[in-house]
Amino acid sequence: MSLNGSGLAMKMVVAIIRHERLQEVQDVLDECGVSGVTVTEVKGCGAQRGYTEKYRGAAVHISLRPRLKVEAVMRSEIVDTVVDKLAVAGRTGKGEVGDGKIFVIGVEDAVRIRTGEHGPETVQHAERAMWGH
Repeated sequence: MSLNGSGLAMKMVVAIIRHERLQEVQDVLDECGVSGVTVTEVKGCGAQRGYTEKYRGAAVHISLRPRLKVEAVMRSEIVDTVVDKLAVAGRTGKGEVGDGKIFVIGVEDAVRIRTGEHGPETVQHAERAMWGH
């Protein structure tokens, strides 16, 4: 099933990843022509469920694990490719519980504040930005 079949010109891809996979994820987005990325430190739980540790002699269950939330808006035409590449870039080793999730959300419009320009042209760059290099 195609992710970009809804008719919207843009999608937001939200990836929840481990900290150590950030550079690989940024490289994929840049390689695919995505013009911007927002990264937020988050905590959450999923199938990994957390762990138990001792604190002042008492057992404490830590259920919220630190992760990064990476958000990027892009043209719908490249979403399938980006998601496939992000799934590889975000995976650790052989793929472990806690490697993360990717979500795709429809975006109705985007506006470049500097120029007032609207639409998909605002979310795609002409050449690689080389984020973090």
